[in-house]
This record gives sequence, C-alpha cells and structure tokens, in this order.
Amino acid sequence: MAMPQNSTRENGFCFTQPLDFSCPSPGPGQPGRDGCSTPLSNGIASSGAPSPSDSCAQPLCTPGPADEETPFEEGIKYVSAEGEELACGWGGFTPGCLQLCNTSKGVLFFLCVASFLQGMTVNGFINTVITSIERRFDLRSYQSGLIASSYDIAACVCLTFVSYFGGNGHKPRWLGWGVLVMGLGSLLFALPHFTTGRYEARSAAEVGVCGGNQSLPCSQAASSLSGYRFVFMLGQFLHGMGATPLYTLGVTYLDENVKTNYSPVYIAVFYTAAILGPAAGYLVGGMFLNIYTEIGREIDIAPENTLWVGAWWIGFLGAGAASLLISIPILGYPQRLPGSQRYIVMRVSEAHQLKDGSHKKASDPDFGKTVKDLPRSVLLLLKNPTFIFLCLAGATEATLIAGMSTFGPKFLESQFSLSASEAATFFGYLVVPAGGGGTFLGGFLVNKLKLRCSGIIKLCLLCTVSSLLAIFIFFFHCPNMPMAGVTQMYDGSALPGGHLNLTSACNAQCGCLQETYSPVCGTDDIMYYSPCHAGCRGVSESLSNGRKVYHECSCVDRALLPDLGEAEAGKCSSSCAKKPLLLCFMFVVILFTFLSSIPALTATLRCVSDRQRSFALGIQWIVVRTLGGIPGPIAFGSMIDKSCLLWQEQCGEQGSCYVYQNSAMSRYTLIAGLVYKVLGTTFFVVACLLYKPPPPESAPGSSDASENGTSDLQEHKPPLPAGED
Repeated sequence: MAMPQNSTRENGFCFTQPLDFSCPSPGPGQPGRDGCSTPLSNGIASSGAPSPSDSCAQPLCTPGPADEETPFEEGIKYVSAEGEELACGWGGFTPGCLQLCNTSKGVLFFLCVASFLQGMTVNGFINTVITSIERRFDLRSYQSGLIASSYDIAACVCLTFVSYFGGNGHKPRWLGWGVLVMGLGSLLFALPHFTTGRYEARSAAEVGVCGGNQSLPCSQAASSLSGYRFVFMLGQFLHGMGATPLYTLGVTYLDENVKTNYSPVYIAVFYTAAILGPAAGYLVGGMFLNIYTEIGREIDIAPENTLWVGAWWIGFLGAGAASLLISIPILGYPQRLPGSQRYIVMRVSEAHQLKDGSHKKASDPDFGKTVKDLPRSVLLLLKNPTFIFLCLAGATEATLIAGMSTFGPKFLESQFSLSASEAATFFGYLVVPAGGGGTFLGGFLVNKLKLRCSGIIKLCLLCTVSSLLAIFIFFFHCPNMPMAGVTQMYDGSALPGGHLNLTSACNAQCGCLQETYSPVCGTDDIMYYSPCHAGCRGVSESLSNGRKVYHECSCVDRALLPDLGEAEAGKCSSSCAKKPLLLCFMFVVILFTFLSSIPALTATLRCVSDRQRSFALGIQWIVVRTLGGIPGPIAFGSMIDKSCLLWQEQCGEQGSCYVYQNSAMSRYTLIAGLVYKVLGTTFFVVACLLYKPPPPESAPGSSDASENGTSDLQEHKPPLPAGED
C-alpha cells in the first residue's frame, strides 16, 4: 500500500517522499488484516513496517472498506486519526509556518519556557525577596511561610478537577490558560509596591550618633502593612492555579507524544528547565535587590544595611508579562501531535497488577470520560500500594525542598553574615548545577540504563540514602558574629540568662532607642545595634567603598589600637572556616535530592494504567502538596522563628527577626532533614517490595525493542493464512 507523494491532510503536512507500508496480502476471510495490522500478545495492534518520520500525520494503519464492516478482533486496540484536527493554530488560523513547531520538540520548547518562568517566579523570586517583603511589610517568618504555602493550597484545590477532566480533554488548551492565569498572579504579586506609600528607611543620617538619636512618632513608626500579606497570598493562589496543569497535563502530553524510552529524557529536560528557573530567579532577584525599592530616590544606606529593601517587585512584572506571551503559542497546539498514534500502539504497560484484576477496568477506552468514573478512578489508585508509597516518598522530599528553597537564602545569610542579595546569589550558585544537573542526570540514567519500574524505584532509594548521609553536615555551623548586648555583654562576657541588654556605661548618656536598628561593625570585629549603641559621635564617608564610617566610638575596644575607635556601617564579615565544607555538602544534598525526582516521576507514570496517568499525577501532587509543600514552609518558618535572638520592636509590637542563633538554626535543620529523609527511605523500600509487575507473557518482545531504541516496532513474520494457526 503506497501513499501518494503529495497527499495533504487537514494538518497541512505534505509528504515529499513516498511512504510504503507494505504487507502480505491477507488470506480470504481474515478479519482486520486489510489494515495491515498484526496483533501483539498484549492485545495492541502493531505493524511490520518501519516507522514513518516524526512529521508523519497519517495513521499507522489505514483501514480499508472491509474494516468498517468486519468486527474487530477481541483484545486488539485500533488507533485512528480520522476526522481529528492536527494542525497548529488558533481556530481557523493555521498558517504553514506554524507547522514547523508542531512537533514534540516544539512542544518541549514552549513547555520548558513556561516551566522556567514558573520556577523563576514561584521558587526563585519569591524565595529571594522573602526577607525584603518581611522587612517592607512587617511580616514574621510564619506569615511569609503562609504566603509560600498558598501556592500549594491552590494546587490542591484545583488538581483533582484539572487532572481528571484535563487528562481526557484538550491538554494544550488547559496548559495555555493555566500559564495565562499564572502571569496574572505575578502581576498581582507586584501590585502592593504601587498601592503603598514610599518606603521610609531610617538612614544612618536620620538615626544619628550618640546624643543626636531621635525616633519617629509612634503612629508613623507602626504600620498596618502586614495586611498586604493577603494580596501576596492571592497572587500565590493564582500562581498555584495556573501551574497545576503544567506538571500534570504537561508531563503526560509529552509522554504521549514521544517514544517510551525517550520519555524520561524529554521529561528530564522539562523539569531541568523548571529547576534552572529558580536558579535564575535567585541570581536575577539578587541583582534586583541591589537596586533600592524606590527607584530614582537618593538614599544614604547601603544594601548591606538590614534596613535596606531592594526592588523586589521588578522580577514579577517581567515574569508576568512573559507568561502572558508564552501562553499564546501553547494554546495553538492540537490535542495530540501528528504521528503520535504509532507511539500509542508501541506502548507496553508496566502497571502494578492488583490481585482482583480491577486494574484492567482502566484499559476500557470509555473509562474516565464522565464524572461517574471519578470515584472508581480514585479507588483504583488507592488500591495500588506502589503508587501510594511513591506519593508518600514524594511528600517527604517535597517538605524539605519547599522549606529549604524558601528559607535557604536566609540560612546562608545568617550563617555566613551575608546581605540578602549576596545570600540569594550564593544559593543560586548552589541550585544551578546541583538542582538542574541532578534533575537532568536522573532522567538520563533511567534512559541509559534501560531501567524498568522496579529498577527505577531502587535508583530513587539509592539517591535518598546518599542525601541522608550528606545531611549530617548540619551537625556543623558557623558561630554567630559577636554582637554587643545580643550575643555577649559589652565587655565580652556572656549575657546573664540570655536576655538582651543593649545599654552599657559607654552609651548610657546617648539616649539610644531600640526601634532604630542600624548595625555597625567596630574595628574590634564586634557588631553593635546602631552607631548610637556603639557610642559613636562623628560620621564620615569611606573613600574606598562609599560606606559610612563612624568615629569616636566609646564602646569600641581600643586596647589594641589606641588611635582607633571607629565603626563601619553594616554587618561584620564572617571568616567561618567551615564555610567551604557546609557549601560542599549542601551541594551534595541538593544534587541527590533532585537526582531522584525524575526517576520517581517516571516510576509513577509506569506503575499505573495509561488512561490514568494524568489523574495519577494529579492525585500524587495533591498528596505531595498536602503533606509536604503546604506544611513545609510553615514548619520551617516556625522553626526558624524559634532560633531568633533579636526581634524588631515597633511601639510594643513584634515585627520581623533581625538576628538568628546559628547553632539552633543548624540543629533544627538537621532534625527536620533526618526525620524526612528516613521516612522517604522507608517509603521507597516499601514501594519497591510491594510492586508487582505484569507477568512476562503480557510484556512481549516488542517492548524490549522499543525500550532499547533498536526499532520503532517489533518485526513480525507475515501473518499465517487462515487454517495454519
């Protein structure tokens, strides 16, 4: 059966070379053979001809007139593209130039851009600017944790609906509208900057020196800006709604339109873009934090000053606009790509086998198309122990990822005495190679080692154990930089009972106020709460770095340097000897945590029936977010609040935290890491032990050929004439 050279279908594709799907002439009275189909032992129709090129839009088997009248053989699946629009475009507008992108690589590109923007916004910008938002809007860590968790709350609300109906609907349209909603969420997140008054930071000149310190009236100092957290939560809610289709329908859309053994690589590239997004968010967001939030306004405090608030809102405006633009091409893709039907007939199920055989219900072509099948779909997944324990393992990993990604920059900021922008940049340098490289490497290993479902779960177990061992690095921590009145007395002795005591004989006559926090670093390498608390009486500007330098500081120890009693604006720099070791092992923890992400996702896709893949990912994300993504930032935020040494005080009201105790922060991080990593290891072990693969006779030799990439379809001998079976 030779196809004509320039046959054009509704998708606008032309064949420039003849494609020959030859097959032996069927014997008389053989039903279903006119379509050139050969049934495989697993009940899937295959062909003995070579696979057509990727741009081919013709169905694998072209039915003849006899097929329409003859009943199909039992157990054989037939796939047809008749009457289905496969052109790329919007409505009737399907120009030929757009069809160049109507391939699996074109879809991958646009989905990668969308996931990059989502990762950059939700897991990059937000985590980078969280300290600045706390400072600007007087928020505590648990409140900023609620903002971060709003994303996962929205995802949990939408996941069942989106994954069930979107999985059986037009996936690119769901994806496109989701990206558009995500863009609107980014624009809303930046809105508070434009609806609030100017940020009035008390600069060094306003704070003054000893004897000249004055406070703003209490009515002005206190603010109700914390109410804006609800606007941030709504923006995050829209982010969660918009990103819900991306990591459920987007993954299954890729999986359905590529060969089975290429699927992990495509998904790994997709998730690598999602990991590089946060890395770019940390780096770009850190750059924006070096710009003062009120652009164009002169101010005499430096970014190192804890009162500094950077231009946190710029990134959200750019990401929002980019998301609105990228949603347009995604909305133009067809329900399935041209030529994808041949991958469907090649697919071999590795679904977990239930004892009662109820997993076979999901193979029904009409299953999952109505709401009536929703309870049965949920029940089938709940009866799959491998799927359940993979979900629980994912939840434990998500808790650590969500908590550390939200407060990781703050951890580095406290441990190494960095500014917010420096900490964000450092964390970006860790996430780019470790998170992005680990994600891609995980998918590459699954493809390279030709792992089946049980082998994939064992790989996840190995990665989890490796990161569990590396997390013991949090036994170590960098000591706090000494701060007079906060970590030690002014004379260097320990604080009695751990209580703050900012007043000493050297500054008793200065009239310093606790509301004005502007740390300075003395020449004795001790930090002071403000120039006033250091007893400084004069101020000038350093010619080398432009920072304020304070003179005649009575509290600064001058025993070794009698001619100096100076302090410089900003924190003292840390010289922690454990810094390289901490960064190295944090890299290892991030690497192995993300190394297991794509294998775990691939195992989830393979342990359920084909028709339940989108819905299974939706249910998995609900479990992961409910048990991991939502409580993770809140728990880590509360934990970090417990390690706070110095709280902001405004007219008797407690604000954000100024100084954390590094030893307590490391201790809490170690405990949380050990608990969740041990749980994750346990869940992967149980998932591996309970997995029951299909019997060997249901996995034909064609699976090996397609898995190993040696051929598109298994070669079969010509069908025997009737009567010779």
